[in-house]
Amino acid sequence: MTSLGTPGRRVAIVAGVRTPFARAGTVLKDLSAIDLGKRCVAELIQRTDLEGGLVEAIVYGTVVPSVVAPNIAREVSLMPMLPRGCEAYTVSRACASANQAITDAADQIVLGHHDVIIAGGAESLSTVPILHSRTMSEKLVALARAKSPARRLKIAGSVRPRDFVPITPAIAEPSTGETMGQSAEKMAKINHIPREEQDQFALRSHRLAARGTADGRLTTEVAAVYVPPRYETALTSDNGIRTDTSIEQLRALKPVFDPRYGSVTAGNSSPLTDGASAVLLMSEERAHTLGYRALAYIRSYAYAALDPGEQLLMGPVLAAPVALQRAGLTLQDIDLIEMHEAFAAQVLCNLQGLTSREWAERAGFSHPVGEVDRAKLNVMGGSISIGHPFGATGGRILTTLTNELVRRSGQFGMMTVCAAGGMGHTMIIERA
Repeated sequence: MTSLGTPGRRVAIVAGVRTPFARAGTVLKDLSAIDLGKRCVAELIQRTDLEGGLVEAIVYGTVVPSVVAPNIAREVSLMPMLPRGCEAYTVSRACASANQAITDAADQIVLGHHDVIIAGGAESLSTVPILHSRTMSEKLVALARAKSPARRLKIAGSVRPRDFVPITPAIAEPSTGETMGQSAEKMAKINHIPREEQDQFALRSHRLAARGTADGRLTTEVAAVYVPPRYETALTSDNGIRTDTSIEQLRALKPVFDPRYGSVTAGNSSPLTDGASAVLLMSEERAHTLGYRALAYIRSYAYAALDPGEQLLMGPVLAAPVALQRAGLTLQDIDLIEMHEAFAAQVLCNLQGLTSREWAERAGFSHPVGEVDRAKLNVMGGSISIGHPFGATGGRILTTLTNELVRRSGQFGMMTVCAAGGMGHTMIIERA
């Protein structure tokens, strides 16, 4: 794909909404990703006063799918307000899954296949599937197929305590066995990112998110979620933002992934989180016909990848120059930047990489992207404070970037997301 900003059909970002993001195991723990996705999409339709029958497709992302309902998009689409003929499919690109959903939807609009699509993603890290061991699974299957009581008794008698040891999904690279936190730790060492700088960045994230919550800029994009089982109270804002944290508290935390020499802590990392996001996309023509005012247009995007065994979370550094080139822009043209904060170390490594000629040459360019003006970066905090439901974060970041670009009357915004597997994403948007 060359550019979504070339003459022809343009993709309008009409609106975005998300649930509050809650730390896993807390307020939203009894809601599945499907529940969260339905609440989010329903709120988006209601807020925009959109006739549900006009929605032609739901494209949704998730990272840890339900084993009983793996196509979350279809489950979300089966709401009374949406037509049964609405196309619905699920995508996964690790932490960039919502981004993949959004760009897939944009492609369908550019191609002229659809005019109105809702895209986003959801994740419930409170309800990840717990699997049996392989031997236990084999014995259960054999038990189900046994044709005689004697055979069943023999199989049941072969079960041992070790067969009951569960298997939980690991946040680790299948190809290397290295967890994302270990990768961030390695990157901090390779790029000489000091602990103090990571803690200061984490503090900045919390303070800016607290400010954005207090003045209503963040909460305006949030749909209240009533909490089961009594549904008497509602969560209306993110519960991971530490309004009272300090640099002294962050400094006191011990490294998690390298206790002796490490610098990555729970305080300068994003937490496991539950939440959902949804963005309403339309062709420019259909938005105009229906009387909707576009907030912004998708100008370009790019994905990139590198060896997971190298610097796992540097993918955005390779994607950014491609997206900028496709948009016909340079970093100096960008008014606001949103970078996913998986770890403070990762963001700081990405920022450093964008100034590196070596990384630019790896992406096929002779000059680096340049130094990011911190005053333009994550102006309302990021995933370290707000939270990171894997499949939903991309929709949250795009919604925040779009809304703030409109508030500030800026012209261009850029977002980047790193993802497991050594992948990265960058998107450029232009205010309408």
